[in-house]
Amino acid sequence: MRQAGRFLPSYMKLKGGRGVLEVAKDPKTAPLLVESAVEELGVDAAILYADIMLPMEAIGVPLEIRENVGPVILKPISALADVAALRRLDPSADMAYLGEVIQGTIERLDGSVPLIGFSGAPFTLAAYLLEGGPSRDLRTTRRVMCSDPELWRALMTRLTETVITFLQMQVRYGVDAVQLFDSWVGCLSASDYETHVLPYTKEVFRSVQGVPKIHFCADSYPLLEKFHEAGPEVLSVDWRVPLDEVWRRCGDGVSAQGNLDPVLAQVGGAAMNEAASGILWRARGRRGHIFSLGHGVLPGTDPENLRELVNYVHEKTRIRR
Repeated sequence: MRQAGRFLPSYMKLKGGRGVLEVAKDPKTAPLLVESAVEELGVDAAILYADIMLPMEAIGVPLEIRENVGPVILKPISALADVAALRRLDPSADMAYLGEVIQGTIERLDGSVPLIGFSGAPFTLAAYLLEGGPSRDLRTTRRVMCSDPELWRALMTRLTETVITFLQMQVRYGVDAVQLFDSWVGCLSASDYETHVLPYTKEVFRSVQGVPKIHFCADSYPLLEKFHEAGPEVLSVDWRVPLDEVWRRCGDGVSAQGNLDPVLAQVGGAAMNEAASGILWRARGRRGHIFSLGHGVLPGTDPENLRELVNYVHEKTRIRR
């Protein structure tokens, strides 16, 4: 999770003073960032260097990614006319650079590890577009969802189409798996999720074929069964969910990804390793487990802690691998 992020000195050196979106469009630098992160950390998979806002920019959403803030939408969606103004994503015309970045990354990895692509989920993207940026309570999003069904359906339909096209392009150019991030949907009740979000997420997973699909949702404990119903092969959960709850509640047929608290990766040492051991114990004998953090790497995390964590997990699981 966020393996090539701002905690790696090599990342800062290669990125220089450029913004994330600019670097993500650079077919020389983006693959280098992925390759260097894999080499430095010793992880078992690579993450495509991209951003969930790339397809939003491509369909005409005016936005900036601001340091220590995140995506800021310069003209938030407030009416049906705003949705109608969004273009349909044409990957060959709007995102030709993405194919070059994926192919360049695959060449640099040279078969050493698989490459995971990703997208923001329709709900999380809708929340950004409606709120104008990060929000603690998603008040505007929930109000529109409940009071203006026509606007909500129009926006979610357009975003679902966009996400499908974005992910299908990644699969076409050779990623080995895709991950759908619904980082904000944990603010909803189960009934609101089922009514207003689940049909669109299902459509994404139904439409993207040929690779394993991972679904990440923060604050996921109350909605686990609903996330499983959406159709991914792997459920990625944050650190607040005991990992074995995934199998207990969703059955042995699903795989799980997660879920060390990122703070413990920052702390390092015995506390980190003890928590990792507990996660591995909960996953013992299960059909499939991808060890990772329960959210992105926190700024200020020592890369040496992450290398130690990777080595620790490899040591503990080597017999079973």
